[in-house]
Amino acid sequence: MALQNAVRREVTNQASLNGDEEEEESPEVILSVLAQHGQVGLCFYDSKDYTLHYMADTPDSTDLNLLERVIQEISPHVIITSAKQERSMVRFMHTLGSIPDYKPEVVTYPCVDFGLEVSKQRLLSAHLPFLPASITDRLSYLTSYMSFDSPLMLRSLGALLKCLDRRRVGVELEDSSVGVPILQFHTYTLTGVVYVDRDTYSVLQIFKSELHPSVYKMQSGEKEGFSLYEILNRCKCKFGSRLLRRWFLRPTRDMEVLHRRQEAIRFFASPRNSDVAGTLQSLLRNIRNIPTLLRRMSLSHTKVTDWQSLYKTVYSAVCIRDTVRVLPQSVGLFREISEGFSDDLQHVASLISKVVDFESSSTENRFTIKPNVDPAIDEKKKKMMGLSDFLTDVARRELEHLDSRITSCCVIYIPLIGFLLSVPRLPSMVEKEDFEIAGLDFMFLSEERLHYRSQRTKELDDLLGDLHCDIRDMETAVMTQLQTAILEKSPSLYKVLDLSAELDCLMAMSSASQEYGYTSPKLAAHRRILLTQARHPLLELCSPLFVANSFQSSETNGRVKVITGPNSSGKSIYLKQVGLAVFMALIGSDVPAKEAEIGLVDGIFTRMQSRESVSVGLSTFMIDLNQVDGLSLLAASISHWLNEVPGKVPHVLLATNFHSLLQLGLLPSTSLLSLLTLETAVDGDELVFLYQLKEGMCQSSYAANIALLAGLPTSLVQRGVEVSELYRTGQTIKRVDRHSLDEHTNRCHWLVDKFLSVDLNDKDVDLQKFLKEELLPSAGDPQ
Repeated sequence: MALQNAVRREVTNQASLNGDEEEEESPEVILSVLAQHGQVGLCFYDSKDYTLHYMADTPDSTDLNLLERVIQEISPHVIITSAKQERSMVRFMHTLGSIPDYKPEVVTYPCVDFGLEVSKQRLLSAHLPFLPASITDRLSYLTSYMSFDSPLMLRSLGALLKCLDRRRVGVELEDSSVGVPILQFHTYTLTGVVYVDRDTYSVLQIFKSELHPSVYKMQSGEKEGFSLYEILNRCKCKFGSRLLRRWFLRPTRDMEVLHRRQEAIRFFASPRNSDVAGTLQSLLRNIRNIPTLLRRMSLSHTKVTDWQSLYKTVYSAVCIRDTVRVLPQSVGLFREISEGFSDDLQHVASLISKVVDFESSSTENRFTIKPNVDPAIDEKKKKMMGLSDFLTDVARRELEHLDSRITSCCVIYIPLIGFLLSVPRLPSMVEKEDFEIAGLDFMFLSEERLHYRSQRTKELDDLLGDLHCDIRDMETAVMTQLQTAILEKSPSLYKVLDLSAELDCLMAMSSASQEYGYTSPKLAAHRRILLTQARHPLLELCSPLFVANSFQSSETNGRVKVITGPNSSGKSIYLKQVGLAVFMALIGSDVPAKEAEIGLVDGIFTRMQSRESVSVGLSTFMIDLNQVDGLSLLAASISHWLNEVPGKVPHVLLATNFHSLLQLGLLPSTSLLSLLTLETAVDGDELVFLYQLKEGMCQSSYAANIALLAGLPTSLVQRGVEVSELYRTGQTIKRVDRHSLDEHTNRCHWLVDKFLSVDLNDKDVDLQKFLKEELLPSAGDPQ
């Protein structure tokens, strides 16, 4: 293993969350990118939270490694680029198509669609609900959100906006005049990110996807299996889990970011702060999907449950702020929450509380407002409330003028139709002609009641109007005003989302740290790594007894470690636990060790069992080196690092069964080299693994013992030991059981001759009898 400025290689010659939240639609990420003259500019739209992310023009290699890292991280469903592009981009897109299990849709637009001025105009005309209505100069306002000094990014943005408009992402069913909403701009950067490739994530089991028992539970049909992410993800809300996954995908060297996370984790990991942690976690459960709520508001598709969710979210955010304000403000996250959860939240909560009548809204299943919000609405509602007694009186008067056969009637109000006189259907009223009553206009028959419009009901329509519809329209207008006011506060609401997600992640990691006995690592800019009694975070949960081992690598000592030992002695586990400890430190987490001091690294690389090794049937080492002498190339590779200037040598952990690498003295003698092995003991014929690391090298591979443990026949193992000893001493390896082999050969010849002597055309020959009585019984007795 190398941790680049910490290559891991195993060399061998042996073969939930909130249940009450709505199920969300499948999010879509659309990436637009341009690469020219060694620079990359890109932006992408995430339909999950309706945000547009942009990355300033950034230098990239000819292989576009930075772009590869971005795509690995965000996994876009659609990639937009120009039809006119450099060769490096053509090669990159061709390589992208060969990645297994990832086939994004690639869209190419003419070069004119990436024009700079065209892109600016598209941006200025985009649907941006977060812009205050009072803003007249959109260009000046937008320059405060994003830099216009990155031409590649701006040009890719224009093509992205064109794609959004064409595809109608998120507004497919809306009128064509409704634009795709962009609720927020976010800067995207990979600065300080530690490089970790896909194989490393898989080998270290940082993530592990498994098929979900019910494919209806998750749209992908997958769930997170037993992995580092799974044991650390104790987040209380979905966006907390999403942020934690982003942290896992973006380990960082930024000391400020790491110390910020560490100080919050240390606070919550303290037992005396368990009460406040429980309070905050219960409040975090109430934080709902703010981007979805704001999007529905921007489209005026808000439901009653959305208003309830938003109020609960804002109210809980205010409670979180008030709780955090009494905590130590020396903790950066607490200070940001105290300041960032502004009075806008109190204002939004107060507005919703004063305006929305939740009880009435739930009953009527529509937005209704409280009394004293709008006098005109109150007046109309009073009329509606008094209509019952008034209409009863009107019905009594109407009954006096009706046919004596009609013993009862009532006056009802139907929205959009108005006031009607309703009478029971008489037995004599069979045909439609029988429904006619003098002085009344027949409207319709419903549930054995006839409905008419009379002169009096016409007067009521003129006098009272369509009260119900008027009230609904007026309350909808109030709702629109309230939505506008809230959308203007969307930056404050997004801050709630961001800081609440961060708080959720850090409390989740502190909870895991408490339960599993992790320790806070000391992080520094030096190049040393020290782990005292380190453990594997996953294996220790599965094993009743786990043996901890230490690791030390300084600037000039033990930089390259060669670990030997029998198969199954724990070499791979040791390599992995070191890599995992470093990875965990670089996301800000505590680590499974008694003590830890970790210097920042810029990459973690592994070379262990890989996906292709199963299908090809060879070890990983042989796949890489099947055209050269493996031992020679291994020795040359390690020697290269050992002969380097100490400041350029990465932390290298090598596990190998090539004992001759050390026995033949193929490596130079230097303090940078450390030889380690894992202890074993032999009890009679049984090999006992002690899993304890010590200095030195393994004197025997114990291949015979391992083979017996694996279930191979004893006779086969004994023959293997015999051949191995003959090979080691340079003696001739002879065939075993030569007499039996010659006898078996003679037997085969006799059987063939006997069978060929039979005349199959002879009708008197009974072939079955011949096989049973003559050929097979005598097969062992050649004549």
